[in-house]
Amino acid sequence: MNPPDITTTRFLLADDHSLIRQGIIFLLEDFELEHEIFQASNLQQLLESVKMNSIDLAIIDAHFPDGNSLSILEELKKMRPEMKILIFTGIDESTYSLRYLNAGADGFLSKMNEEEEIEQAIRKMLDFGEYISPLTQALLKSSIKNPQLINPLSALTERELQIAEMYAEGLGNLEIAGKLDVKQNTVSTVKKRIFDKLEIENLVELIELIKNNQ
Repeated sequence: MNPPDITTTRFLLADDHSLIRQGIIFLLEDFELEHEIFQASNLQQLLESVKMNSIDLAIIDAHFPDGNSLSILEELKKMRPEMKILIFTGIDESTYSLRYLNAGADGFLSKMNEEEEIEQAIRKMLDFGEYISPLTQALLKSSIKNPQLINPLSALTERELQIAEMYAEGLGNLEIAGKLDVKQNTVSTVKKRIFDKLEIENLVELIELIKNNQ
């Protein structure tokens, strides 16, 4: 009589801090399931690991030295549509969780949580394929009435978005004014309004927002 097949669950732990990865490894050892663990400390390693291995659950940080994981979620899902993604990060859940879920993540978990909550989140990801915290559930309900929670660019008018995209393309006030046939101080005024609405302070943040929300 042949022994029953034992299914191996493949995890990918992607975080640039080895202590975080090690902490999750210790946690998974208590799950009493046959598993294999792959690790990545930057976006390039993350992409390569997903490409090379049939990952069941990827536990991924938001920020890496070489970029933001938000920008590659769509690519990861195209590579492995069946793979579940849990964002495990220190960034503010109330500000960012909906953006990551909207971009393709299946769960969002704050590193500020207690170990018990972290374990519960991972178990829910394994059992149901998603983890939505009470806070994010409330945000999802609010987002029906306020789309800006998912895509902050929706707060901009058509002209503001047009100018924001020009800034993101590398154009300056003078060039934008010339292209739109308006005064340069008008462009400066719109720029200030854009920054106020998006709650950002510089062009680097603006470029990141546009890249991640279009």
